[in-house]
Amino acid sequence: MSSGVLDPVDLTQRLIRCPSVTPAEGGALDLLQAELETLGFTCHRLVFSEDGTPDVDNLYARLGTAAPNICFAGHTDVVPTGDPAAWSCDPFSGELRDGMLFGRGASDMKGAVAAFVAAVSAYLAAQGAPAGSISLLITGDEEGPSINGTRKVLQWLAEQGERLDACLVGEPTNPGELGDMIKIGRRGSMNGWLTVRGVQGHTAYPHLADNPVHRLVTMLAALTAEPLDQGSEHFQASTLQVTTVDVGNPATNVIPGEARATFNIRFNDLHSGASLESWLRETLDRIGGDYDLQIKLSGESFLCPPGPFSELIASSVETETGRRPELSTTGGTSDARFIKDYCQVAEFGLVGQTMHKIDERTPAADVESLARIYHRILRGYFT
Repeated sequence: MSSGVLDPVDLTQRLIRCPSVTPAEGGALDLLQAELETLGFTCHRLVFSEDGTPDVDNLYARLGTAAPNICFAGHTDVVPTGDPAAWSCDPFSGELRDGMLFGRGASDMKGAVAAFVAAVSAYLAAQGAPAGSISLLITGDEEGPSINGTRKVLQWLAEQGERLDACLVGEPTNPGELGDMIKIGRRGSMNGWLTVRGVQGHTAYPHLADNPVHRLVTMLAALTAEPLDQGSEHFQASTLQVTTVDVGNPATNVIPGEARATFNIRFNDLHSGASLESWLRETLDRIGGDYDLQIKLSGESFLCPPGPFSELIASSVETETGRRPELSTTGGTSDARFIKDYCQVAEFGLVGQTMHKIDERTPAADVESLARIYHRILRGYFT
């Protein structure tokens, strides 16, 4: 076991230089495995596949065999860079300029992964082996379909008899400054594909046709006429947003035979995927006609109520940054939606203002502060 303390900024730079665009591993997991094994971790590389989806490489690493087992979850896969010429530097250079660390994954979320590994190295150097276990669950499929990543690793852990007692996800949770926000839950997400079928005909003879566009517009108006709710204690109001309406009709004198729309629902703990689907079908059935509705549930809403774990994170953040973070459930989905079925989970990482953007970047000082926060959390967890 090494007693050397890793530099989180240097490790972030090295991770950024691995071109790990989903589902490519890009050398990022190889790099992490080498560093973790030097620290004494036992590493498992888990490659999962499924028909119609690409193979995905994942890493589970554990130090220690005793309970409790605190896990850090994250991902090394990143979204595509967009036009590299639009960047002020090579997207995979990890360039450090004027105190800012540039590169795809700098904020989402190679910086947090590096900060946690550095925090573990600092913990081992200062406190020695933990009175329990420290583990990392790192996937290469968070930015993709999320089929062959965290969910399957968790299933594998259960099959092996591995137990997680608490999990901290390193997603970029802070909207403005490091210390703003901890996520203790997430809204659910559901996509719907609505197809309305009619009878094609001439616009001059509408009585001989059945215009599906008119019925589609009526259906969408019914779905969006009233708010789904006013929010709940820990969640903002649920929303239904129409994302596209498509007819594909180039003619001005033809009533089309089919019209389609897609929508997304972000919902709080007043609903479930099943209750929303039931409401959708009842609403559309009242309007009637020939239609088809396909539903895909990305994840149910969930909440890990405020308690000792969130308080430990919040106090560690406040001690380091001087800010008392808000406990929030805002934002999109994350892999925490899978982890919450296995243990208590919370999320805290870097500032997310530039994630997925051209010139993604994060202050190097924030990466260093985040490593210190994670170190404080580890000390507090095992005290």
